[in-house]
Amino acid sequence: MREITASGRTIEEAKENALNQLDLDESQVRVDIIDEGKKGLLGVFGSKRAYVKVTEMKSATEEGKQFLVDIAGDMNVAIDVQVKEDQNGVVYDLVGEKIGLLIGKRGQTINALQYLTHLVVNKNKDEYVTVVVDAEDYRARRKETLENLANKLANKALKLNKEVRLEPMPSFERKIIHTALQDHSKVSTYSDGRDPNRYVVIKPE
Repeated sequence: MREITASGRTIEEAKENALNQLDLDESQVRVDIIDEGKKGLLGVFGSKRAYVKVTEMKSATEEGKQFLVDIAGDMNVAIDVQVKEDQNGVVYDLVGEKIGLLIGKRGQTINALQYLTHLVVNKNKDEYVTVVVDAEDYRARRKETLENLANKLANKALKLNKEVRLEPMPSFERKIIHTALQDHSKVSTYSDGRDPNRYVVIKPE
């Protein structure tokens, strides 16, 4: 985060000088007036220059990254956060030692981190940005595990000829189960219960 103090004959000129030096526009900074300046005789002689302090504001994406670094630090886990941003949203990939502590049992900790980071990034936004927090390819491994589980429990539902209920999951994990079985000709799926205890049910057709 960069910060600069600049001067000018007026506040506007001082602000413009600072923005030019930082190569930013006004929407990206916070402006604090240090001295409004003072016009001298005939508006020229003895004039006192105006001074402003201009501070670069972090983007929502940067705030999300800093949040993850800070909360990991509170857990005594030093991490580096690699950020990938595109039109679909932002992915934060956590790198470092003791990453297992940030993943937690069955991904409970990393899912909580993802939810909280989503709130940080989308604070005061009109349109929501999709946020994914990943570590050591956990999301890909978890997706494969859930797809295998979906097929295994579909077979169980058919064998027993009764509905099979999965454990409660966050919405994005339930979606993996639904997607894995959406083309299955002999079972269907639906979600039941209320968050955070909402779960998927596999039903024989």
